[in-house]
Formats: sequence, structure tokens, C-alpha cells
Amino acid sequence: MTGRWGGLMLAAVAGLAAALGQVPWALWWLALPGYSAAIWLVAGALTRWQAAARGWLFGTAHFLLALHWITEPFQIDAVRDAWMAPYALVLMAGGLALFWGAAGLVSAFFRPRALAFALALAGAEAARGAVLTGFPWAMPGHIWLTLAPMQLAALAGAGGLTLLTLGLALLPVMARLRGLGAAAALLAAVWGWGQWRLGQPLPAPPGPVIRLVQPNADQLLKWQPDHAREFFDRHIDLTAAPAERQPDLIVWPETSVPFLLNDDRGGLRAILSASGGTPVALGIQRTEGLRGYNSLAVIGPDAQGAPQIRAVYDKAHLVPFGEYVPLGDQMADWLGIFSFSPREGFGYSPGPGPRLLDLPGLGTVQPLICYEAVFPYFQRAVARPDWLLQITNDAWFGDDAGPFQHLALARLRAVENGLPLVRVANTGVSAVIDGRGGVVAELGLNRMGLLDVALPGALPATPYAGLGRWPSVVAWLLGFLLLLCRRSVKH
Repeated sequence: MTGRWGGLMLAAVAGLAAALGQVPWALWWLALPGYSAAIWLVAGALTRWQAAARGWLFGTAHFLLALHWITEPFQIDAVRDAWMAPYALVLMAGGLALFWGAAGLVSAFFRPRALAFALALAGAEAARGAVLTGFPWAMPGHIWLTLAPMQLAALAGAGGLTLLTLGLALLPVMARLRGLGAAAALLAAVWGWGQWRLGQPLPAPPGPVIRLVQPNADQLLKWQPDHAREFFDRHIDLTAAPAERQPDLIVWPETSVPFLLNDDRGGLRAILSASGGTPVALGIQRTEGLRGYNSLAVIGPDAQGAPQIRAVYDKAHLVPFGEYVPLGDQMADWLGIFSFSPREGFGYSPGPGPRLLDLPGLGTVQPLICYEAVFPYFQRAVARPDWLLQITNDAWFGDDAGPFQHLALARLRAVENGLPLVRVANTGVSAVIDGRGGVVAELGLNRMGLLDVALPGALPATPYAGLGRWPSVVAWLLGFLLLLCRRSVKH
């Protein structure tokens, strides 16, 4: 099919093409041929290890481009951390690609190999979303985010979108022109259904108005004493800004204040004074003994008008190396490697897990702090809320693809659950998202400002909200059964 080195080079080119399907490029028409080329190359490998090498290099090139923004946190304090950036990108890309290389190796034990690799890659992506805390980012199915086929996630979640992508890529490899025609018909059907679903009326807003506060605080300066007060005052001024209608809730982004919840030194009183008594949900750090937490707290006035902490949620799914470092003390002492997000110490402690907050007049809300919105299981770990609330600090992701990919994943969570999602980000993109993933209102990247938006209504529970991964698991098992039948026929 191709020479040893030629096959590897083509696999890398295919990986780059596949990556261009991700947000913000969204070149799905280039990504699909990239996946088809990879399936063809792995299927044509002469040995099992050649199949593994082609799969691994395909994945490495894909993740190098799709996740190139992962170097941005190392540029915040470049003097201390910039030396780690290239190592982090290469190690992450190569490490995540091990799942794709394993899919290539497994496929070599089956016939037809093209079908086997597509199924193995879908299984590997499911594993990548769970193993070692998981990282379900830049998956094959994510090439449909922001497009009509994303609506399929309401039926089968992100796993269903991945099966769609790999199925479309597989058909031309398996059946050439007939397969290409079948793929085009399937895509047209899914696209048309997605457009039809997007055209259906949305439920009326339930009434509450949410104010989103985006301070645009520079991450390098955020905790410096000379600037911390300035950024806090930005929050205060935006909170106190006049409105046509008094908001029912004001939301500040992740880690938005320069003090601890348990040592606020009058800060909570200043916040409540600026809000005029309207409850405020804010990202804040807190400590219990030697443990530190990345938290969301809801504050409001008590009977005397003093600040009252009405609810607290501690982030449960932490970012490896971002919010905690395995063997943190030793890594800091021996290698000078620190977690980035915590203001003090070497990392956060995880909270007990997903939970709902009951906010009078606002219904039940499930809080998601930053990275937690990436995980589809997280929104199904508790009873169905009335809406989702994500606070984040995407200043760590820079100005390139990272913030837009993070926003797109939040939109996917809304589609999967049929729930509105309010997203408040330090530097953007802050947005209100309806239950079909549509952006009702947004504040762009690197802008200071506020949005007062009526909370969209929730849709009826989606099939995915009730069944979870089962539709995509059943589809995968049917594909595997077909693989076994084809293998039996060959023998």
C-alpha cells in the first residue's frame, strides 16, 4: 500500500487534517477524509506493530494541532514555566495517542481491519475519557460541535457523535463509491434531522434574569497586590451597574476574588452592598485546615442584611497538573513543578462530587467549575436540575483555540441534557446557552462587560439524559457483532 516511512508520513498528514475538524476551524469536510485516510492506512499495514505505529502517529499529529493551546498556561509565568511548554505538548499528544495506537494494534487481530480499526478507535476514545481521570477533549465526534449534526447528542451523547464520524469515514474505505454515496446519504439525513430539531420552538423562559459578570482580569497580574484590588473593583462596578430589570442572580467567574471564603475581611459585605441584596454566585477559594478548595459560593443577605453563605460547592474533578500535581510536594521540591491554578500551596483537594443547589426563585442548578463541563457523565451523576451553571477562568487557555473549544463543549453538554447552561468566564467567552446548544447571548474573548439575560427554558429530558451511553454502546456492539460475522464468513 505504501512504504514504511511513507505510510507514517501519510498518517501524520491525516492526523493534521482530522484535527482541523475541531473548533475553531470546524473543517468537517477536511476532517472526514483525514479519518478515512487513517482507517485505510491502518487497514493496509503489513504487520501488527506497523498498524499500531500508524495509529499512534495519526493520533499524535491530531493532538499536537488540536491541543496546541495546552502550552498557554506555561506562558503566564514564562520565566518560571516556559521551559516545560514543548515537553508538555509533546508528552500530552504522544500520551493521548497511545489510545489510538492501541486501537491500531487491536485492529490487526481482526478482519476486515478497516471496520476493526473504526470500532477499536471508538472504544479507545471512550476509554480516553475515563482512564487516569480522563480527558474527553478533541474527540472525533467533536467535529460536529456548533453544526446541525451536534443535535444527535440528544439521543446518543458525544459517543454517538464519534460513532457517526468514524462510520462516515469508514464507508468509503469499505465500499468505495457505493460507500461514499451511503456516507453522503447518512450525513444528509443526520444534518437534516438536526436542522429540523433546531427549528422547533423553544420553551418560554421561566422568568429569572441572570447577570453575567466578565471582569477580563489578566492572569499574570490577577493575584499581584497592586492589581488584585483593581480587578475586585471591576467585579463590584459591573455588579452595581444599573439594569432595566433587577437581576435575580449575579454570577462571577471562577476564583474571582483575592480572599478566602473563610477569611473574607469584609469582602462579602462589599459584594452584597454592590448587588443591592441580590444573591451572588461567585468563584472563590476556601480552606479547611490544611486543605484548600476551588469553590462556588452563593451569598445573600440574612434577616439583618448581613452576608449569609447560602450554598457552597467544591470542585470535585480537578485538572491534573493544573489544580493538583501527583506527589505535589516532591514534584515541587525536586523538579520545580507546581500546579498552576491555586494561589497558595501545591494544589487543591477535590470536593465530594456533583451536587445540586436549590436556589429559591431560580430552581435547582448543577454547578460546574471549569473543567467539569468537559465530562458528560458529570451531568448525569445527580438528579436532573432545572439548569446548569459553569464558572470558569479561561485566561489560562490564551487567545487561540482553547477558550472556543471549551465553550463548544459546554454547548454539547446543553444539547445532551436539553438544559439551559449559563457560562461565566473571567476573560470570556461568557454565554447563555439554550437546551439545543444555541448561544442566546455572549460576551466575546478579552472583553470586560456584563450581560443581563433571561434564563432559557428547559426542554423535556432527552433520551441521552435518561439512557446515557447505552444507545452508543448498543450501536458499537452491533458493529462488533458484524465484525465477528464477517470474520466467520471469511474463515
